[in-house]
Amino acid sequence: MNRENSTNVVELLNLKMYFPITRGLLRRKVGEIKAVDDVSFTIKKNETLGLVGESGCGKTTTGWCILRLYKPTAGKIIFNGRDISSMKENQLRPFRSRMGAIFQDPYGSLNPRQTARTIVGMPIIIHGMKTKGYDDRVEELFKLVGLDPSMMTRVPHEFSGGQRQRLGIARALACQPELIICDEPVSALDVSIQAQIINLLEDLQEKLGLTYLFIAHDLSVVQHISNRVAVMYLGRIIEIANSKELYANPLHPYTKALLSAIPVPNPVIERKRTRIVLKGEVPSPADPPPGCPFHPRCNVAIDDCKTEKPQLKDVGNGHMVACFRV
Repeated sequence: MNRENSTNVVELLNLKMYFPITRGLLRRKVGEIKAVDDVSFTIKKNETLGLVGESGCGKTTTGWCILRLYKPTAGKIIFNGRDISSMKENQLRPFRSRMGAIFQDPYGSLNPRQTARTIVGMPIIIHGMKTKGYDDRVEELFKLVGLDPSMMTRVPHEFSGGQRQRLGIARALACQPELIICDEPVSALDVSIQAQIINLLEDLQEKLGLTYLFIAHDLSVVQHISNRVAVMYLGRIIEIANSKELYANPLHPYTKALLSAIPVPNPVIERKRTRIVLKGEVPSPADPPPGCPFHPRCNVAIDDCKTEKPQLKDVGNGHMVACFRV
């Protein structure tokens, strides 16, 4: 399949990622964890798609599948018009340099024994792009993310948390990627530093024409940086829309509950708004409920929700929701 003329950098078609559950000495398969279950969405060139949901809903697994760190159980991953979902490692190599990742932990994701120069430049070496301009390229990357090149000889523990995340961003940019998976890149940082990193990501996107999948828990951060937002629950996309539209007019009961939990600094507004508290616990992805995965916790569920899985449907202006009540 070739769609080189498409404006979509990424297109997921019915993506599934199941992990086997094994027991006994012979590791006999007794079940499977449905981490990602029939997910479809697109990310356009120069766009930021926010992916939100509770812990364990499959957000990070979706990102790792796009990077092909996991080989999906089923479905297709179209990257720049090419289906990479079933490619072997040697076939994937040319695509690896066109993708990057920024990790949640700015310290744990860096080798504590390597210098900053080696950390940032390692992707260039791995992908065989090292030339006589290697040092100049690493210095350029340091300046690009707001770090002084004189810091190149330091090791990770000599940097602050924000500086370490800038190192991670520089490393992600080393091979001039088109797509970057941002896996909760600011959740481990102080609020003031979070704003600096978000502004840096936006500046880099405008300057370099980057495309982001921005995975996060903080809904206010996602609202600020994202063009569109997809809401995920128990391995499935339940709502996706333009950022302004989703926050102003959430349609799925789960999305409404998530947005009602966003802290509001104005106590007057806080008193006026209705906080939606969900009942029960998130079901196990190893034993998801039949029908709509959210129906055991939904206060507006109907009989159809218990037996049939609602599919995403467009309710206008690209706002898609998977709910029988909409």
